[in-house]
Amino acid sequence: MAARTTTVGRDVRLTPLGYGAAQAGNLYREVGDAETRAAFDRAWDLGLRYFDTAPHYGLGLSERRLGDALRGRPRDELVVSTKVGRLLVPSPETAHERDLPGFDVPATHRREWDLTRDGVLRSLEESLERTGLDRFDVVYLHDPDHLEDQAVREAIPALVELRDQGVVGAVGAGMNQSAMLTRFVERTDVDVVMCAGRFTLLEQPALCDLLPAATARGVGVVVAGVYNSGLLARDRPADDATYDYQQAPAALVDRARRIAARCTEHGVTLPQAALAYVRRHPAVASTVVGLRTAAQVEQTVERAAAVVPDALWDTLAGDGLLDPAAHPAAFARHP
Repeated sequence: MAARTTTVGRDVRLTPLGYGAAQAGNLYREVGDAETRAAFDRAWDLGLRYFDTAPHYGLGLSERRLGDALRGRPRDELVVSTKVGRLLVPSPETAHERDLPGFDVPATHRREWDLTRDGVLRSLEESLERTGLDRFDVVYLHDPDHLEDQAVREAIPALVELRDQGVVGAVGAGMNQSAMLTRFVERTDVDVVMCAGRFTLLEQPALCDLLPAATARGVGVVVAGVYNSGLLARDRPADDATYDYQQAPAALVDRARRIAARCTEHGVTLPQAALAYVRRHPAVASTVVGLRTAAQVEQTVERAAAVVPDALWDTLAGDGLLDPAAHPAAFARHP
């Protein structure tokens, strides 16, 4: 892995590639403890040092597994982020059921929105207990799409207070949209934001609002969902490929296949190009990729190391598959 890092907040150094731990919470299907631990261990061996989790992921299972895997590792070498905004409340009446929002775990708890100062503090304390860590380096407000006013009035100021007290190193928000993240960047004192799926090789709405605002304010952007929920994750997208956590429309599958064909002509794969594209923008501090197995870790590290020729972007622009304003030539490379 490359040694370059991008600093956000109070000297939090993000590596170019981060480990997304939603799959450790049994996202979509159950994964055993041994398989999950092997993935974390392989990531460590290959130099990954930024790990992202959340209480939402498997009702705390991701946090517990990540904490177990990182216990005993040199803490100063690690950057760990989690999220706040939804508390996990015991729900014995549903414990015999399976969790509904996409995680294959028993529904022993329910998620309750709480963006108050007390809710933020409680959520962070419970995450520390689940992971067994002494601190989190980055804390994001998690998907406050319908609670923007309270996020600005209460939750983000509470996070900023924690940062200013030295409890955490950097604070921000993580969402599947760019518009509200842009307003947070422009109106609050966040250090870093996580944008999922809205700045990718397939679509770039964040290029019009979030990335310019982040550049102007010196706020780091962590790109997640670089494969658009799976559509760009294979060399040739399948008919049943997923996009935004649902089956992808046929028109988008066709577009992704056309991009993939051009990638092949230039000697790279679609996933390699997807990773390389987002990392060209100077506001992008890191790219977090969801990983489930040791083999996926190895594959992703290999993809991230691929050299993608500039001529590919020219070809895609010429085909109308990449807007000229979204061409990497239109924004500076990382130094």
